[in-house]
Amino acid sequence: MKAATAIQTFHYSSPCIEWRNFEGKPRGSVRYSQRIKENKRLIAIASAHLQHDKRRDLRQRSVSDKNSSALLETGNLVHSSFDEELVLKRKAEEVKPYLNGRSMYLVGMMGSGKTTVGKIMAKALGYTFFDCDTLIEEAMNGTSVTEIFEHFGESVFREKETEALKNLSLMYHQVVVSTGGGAVIRPINWNYMHKGISIWLDVPLEALAQRIAAVGTNSRPLLHDDESGGDPYTVALNRLSTIWEARGEAYTNASARISLENITSKLGYRNVSDLTPTEIAIEAFEQVQSFLNEED
Repeated sequence: MKAATAIQTFHYSSPCIEWRNFEGKPRGSVRYSQRIKENKRLIAIASAHLQHDKRRDLRQRSVSDKNSSALLETGNLVHSSFDEELVLKRKAEEVKPYLNGRSMYLVGMMGSGKTTVGKIMAKALGYTFFDCDTLIEEAMNGTSVTEIFEHFGESVFREKETEALKNLSLMYHQVVVSTGGGAVIRPINWNYMHKGISIWLDVPLEALAQRIAAVGTNSRPLLHDDESGGDPYTVALNRLSTIWEARGEAYTNASARISLENITSKLGYRNVSDLTPTEIAIEAFEQVQSFLNEED
């Protein structure tokens, strides 16, 4: 099956979602484990086919490596094969009954692709997607995140972030939420996110620096004021390393960890920039399924 390139444009609002009654988790952990094994076999078969298509696609891509590394960050171009979509749909259908309506919160460093992957997961599940930064901007009368940092300071932004997570956890079910990179540093935020399932997108700092350097730092208030000098990649990497020192351990509180390095190795790719957002979403569902099985 030839891989296809699709342009995906997302328009999400914040509709009021009524509270719903959800059935309990399906019984029978043995049956659930068997279904997981079946799914893993499906993933392995599909992944082998995808590896062949991916190698062919890499040879045929007309975009530069630099732009390719920025695709996940911008979310403007999502490369996905028909096989990927089938596996994604199957995984979403398998996971959804065991979620019992619980929401998902994506955490990770800036540029890790939380918004892009979150939209894909929400669409596959039939959930509503929320971007925490967008909710904060709306609460501040359209003031951008960068402007909030500049005029009000980071402390005000963090307060608004906590308020947004509180409202999401109390008022909504069946949503996928993309959080800000620093949401993990406040313990109270974890109290709200753990009402659902938290998912950590673990991306190597070098890959993050490449993405951010490619698209610029204007929307990154913690980066664009850096005056250390050097090329954009080096500046981004140095600042990201400093931020990681303060936040790295906090990310381990997440319910599930999605390691892009592990996915790259499993699929036989050369580097994490070869991964598509759909492949990452599939792995996210796989890890959530493992978490739910352990919880059961």
